[in-house]
Amino acid sequence: MSATTTQLTYQDILRMFQETGLQIKETDRLIKRTDRLIKETGLQMQETRQFMQEISREMAERDKKLSKQIGALGNRLGDFVQEMVRPAVVTLFQAKGIDVREVYPNISVRRNGGGIEVDLFVVDGLQAIAIECKSHATTDDIREHLDRLRKFKDFFPRYRNLELMGAVAAMVMPDDVAKYAYRQGLYVLAQNGEMVEVRNDDAFVPKFW
Repeated sequence: MSATTTQLTYQDILRMFQETGLQIKETDRLIKRTDRLIKETGLQMQETRQFMQEISREMAERDKKLSKQIGALGNRLGDFVQEMVRPAVVTLFQAKGIDVREVYPNISVRRNGGGIEVDLFVVDGLQAIAIECKSHATTDDIREHLDRLRKFKDFFPRYRNLELMGAVAAMVMPDDVAKYAYRQGLYVLAQNGEMVEVRNDDAFVPKFW
């Protein structure tokens, strides 16, 4: 058995160095390319982030404008409900045996750093009804009106001797909201076609404040 020894010549060694040099150059080129891609990606990410921030600002501004528009629309609808209810309330409550004769819209007062406002105030010599008008009534609206009724005579002491009752009127009156108002002793007024009706039945007992 014989062994063959490979002798490296100067040319072989030179060729190996040349090939290694080419590999180093290729590696360096790839590193530079990778670095450039990373920088470009970083710029793209920064541009994307700036774009998203701009979109977020625009959406926030649109939401703000939309909220204002919805609020203004809600106020106008509330005014519409008030104008729809006002001509009918005297007749409606007289039919319930409450001999009211005077209707005052939008009564308000500021006293001792606080204040309240009532959309419609219906009154006679002995009894009065404070009516809150909404386009779409909610249970929160009922709670707010109950709180308003509790404070009413503190802000309007000249009505202290009247039997004060409460009512809520709405263009849209969900059944659960109507039931909640009924249980709290409030009269419930709602639209029925082109008419306004009192939804309280004969078993209803109003609460007095």
